[in-house]
Amino acid sequence: MKLSVCIPMYNESAIAADAAATFSDACEKILPGDWEVIFCDDGSRDGCGDIVRGCGIGGVSVVGYPDNRGKGSAVRTAVAASHGDIVIVTDCDNAYGTDKIAEAVRILDAEPDADVVIGSRVIDPEGYAGYTFLRKLMSRTYILVLKLAAGFRHSDSQCGFKAWRGDAARRVFAGCKTNGWAFDIEALLIAEKIGYKVREFPVKIINHRESQSKINPLRDAMRMLRDLRKIKKYVKEGSF
Repeated sequence: MKLSVCIPMYNESAIAADAAATFSDACEKILPGDWEVIFCDDGSRDGCGDIVRGCGIGGVSVVGYPDNRGKGSAVRTAVAASHGDIVIVTDCDNAYGTDKIAEAVRILDAEPDADVVIGSRVIDPEGYAGYTFLRKLMSRTYILVLKLAAGFRHSDSQCGFKAWRGDAARRVFAGCKTNGWAFDIEALLIAEKIGYKVREFPVKIINHRESQSKINPLRDAMRMLRDLRKIKKYVKEGSF
């Protein structure tokens, strides 16, 4: 079994080298010699892709493009380059901790019927520990609105940690079209349309980076809802 960890990256020069070392060390402990870590440089302007390349860590690679397209595009590009039997998608800041990578691998290994394992802050009693009251309220409201708008039955489509069976990941993301923040729910709606089984497990953020957030709540929420209308239409039609 081979493990692929796919990490979108945009202007992450401050943490890129640490991320490369942290994720590669974690993967080696989980599946010695049978892993890859793929960073996708989403048109960064701070040289973070070169920083990762300069680490010279075997099994760690960088893909990408010169123009900034959005997180959805970066995830799609990294997944397309993957070869793993299990594909983990997570963020460069390791928000949920590398222990969750090992846990997701165990779940997929133990549950042959599960095709996608998604992290959920909602079902973890401490899932929102460390959030300010306002940020927690905004996040929960945001997720609820998306669930209602999309007809999505799981609790946390927007969690930044997801694990896929490799073939399912590459099939689903090959059909994705959304470059912006709605890519998470797009991928899950396509997965469910195909018939893949989605399973949740509890997570909490252990590495908070409030000042580094790239989300503008009002602007991006409106954009996501616009994208979601398009997504629902082509998913329903099966034109992905």
